[in-house]
Amino acid sequence: MFKKIGLITTAGVEAIKTTLNELVDYLYSCERQIILDKCSAKLINSDGYKIFDANELGNHCDLVIAVGGDGTMLKATHALCNFNVPLLGVNLGHVGFLADIPADNISKNMDEILNNNYVEDIRFLLNAQVFRNNKCIYEDYALNDIVIQKWNIAHLLELETYINGSFVHKNRSDGIIVSSPTGSTAYALAGGGPVVQPSLDALLLVPICPHSLTNRPIVVDGKSSIEVVVTTREIDNARLAIDGEVRLELASDDSIKVHKKDKSIKLIHPPKHDQFHILREKLNWST
Repeated sequence: MFKKIGLITTAGVEAIKTTLNELVDYLYSCERQIILDKCSAKLINSDGYKIFDANELGNHCDLVIAVGGDGTMLKATHALCNFNVPLLGVNLGHVGFLADIPADNISKNMDEILNNNYVEDIRFLLNAQVFRNNKCIYEDYALNDIVIQKWNIAHLLELETYINGSFVHKNRSDGIIVSSPTGSTAYALAGGGPVVQPSLDALLLVPICPHSLTNRPIVVDGKSSIEVVVTTREIDNARLAIDGEVRLELASDDSIKVHKKDKSIKLIHPPKHDQFHILREKLNWST
């Protein structure tokens, strides 16, 4: 049973303050120990509660609740990656593929979850390394996607792609998305990629606005090692983005290697969680 519950958020909009206060009052009435990240502590009366940096919550909690949208869930994922602590999302965002508890129905869903009636959902992460002159200069991980994208230019990037060391293609495009199944409903979907069931052990490669109409998304085995080499000659043309956040300026001949990370994140859902219901609702299928 979850006794020590951490709360994490990212923004100070009024709707989040209201929901955060409602959630704190509910957890207090259930006699749970409430632990706040620093951002949450700024939004409510935090007197009497323990406060930690988001990256430290995993040391002190047996459940973390992210209040916001899928962006907040991504922040929480990066904070909890190295801890075996489950993550639950209260949705106040626009879509909510990851954060699936509606803000207007917290108590009913939380009653079930605190009574150990919930669905566990294990999602794997992606690991990315950037090599320059045969030396790793950057490493990070993502839940959704790793993106090599054009920057500060009005023409296309040139990229070479390899899977398990085998040459796949050289393409001219606005970039390429390497996505997990979780990320298949994010940027990869907007790029024309397929929706992939989250439990599938697979990786997606989705070109962004390719110059050739025959350059299509590819789904490969999840154990694959993917390498993308920047062959554009001009400088200041490409960037690396991790889960939507630009992290690094890429140079010509940089090699970006992506594979499954040896860590995963455990998501918690209400007992009647149905991925296809969420897809119908969020993507307006069958309407």
